[in-house]
Amino acid sequence: MADYVIEFGQDGRPIEPDGRLDAAAFHRNHAPIGAVLGARLAGQSGDVLEVGSGTGQHVVHFARESPGITWWPSDLNERHLSSIAAWRAHAQLPNLQPPLRIDLSDPDWWSHVQRQGPCELLALFCANVIHIAPWSVAEGLFAGAARALRADGHVLLYGPFKRDGRHTAPSNAAFDASLRAGNPAWGVRDIADVGTLAADAGLALLETVEMPANNMILVFGRAGRANA
Repeated sequence: MADYVIEFGQDGRPIEPDGRLDAAAFHRNHAPIGAVLGARLAGQSGDVLEVGSGTGQHVVHFARESPGITWWPSDLNERHLSSIAAWRAHAQLPNLQPPLRIDLSDPDWWSHVQRQGPCELLALFCANVIHIAPWSVAEGLFAGAARALRADGHVLLYGPFKRDGRHTAPSNAAFDASLRAGNPAWGVRDIADVGTLAADAGLALLETVEMPANNMILVFGRAGRANA
């Protein structure tokens, strides 16, 4: 298992007999995240890839709320992949595809996806990943996204972020300290650093959406395109 994997199912929360895992965060944030995604994707069609799908609960919710979109969940952890597959079987949604195994630390991950998944993406969504992973994961994410997105496509990153080198809340500062104490390669990332990484891949920060609990969604698109 990669050293940046956070594994659900080991926190004492219930596990269904079919392998479905439950994430406490899902019950807190799926509605506000879904509202942002729904507004951004409204009236469009195509393929959306979620990287780091975790339990699979979020992508089931998104697929149910946006039936005109084809949703592709993914993860690296085998228990997560099993949970995603179980949630997919439970939901029985025609627009939700089987989970893909993706290692974002491999800069060529998109080539592997194309062999069994979509050829281009309307959007790539990633929640609560790049702060619990080394920076190489963020680099790989944008390297793959730059190849995967269609001309009007977007990357949407959800999680806590610093702004201009400063935390947006004391709770985020404490969270960042705890992450770095456990693994110095982890930590809450700065919007400017993520923006620079995106720019190196030909993407630009188009929008910053404030979210509950001191989180944000950062929206990136092709450099030079209007925020549409």
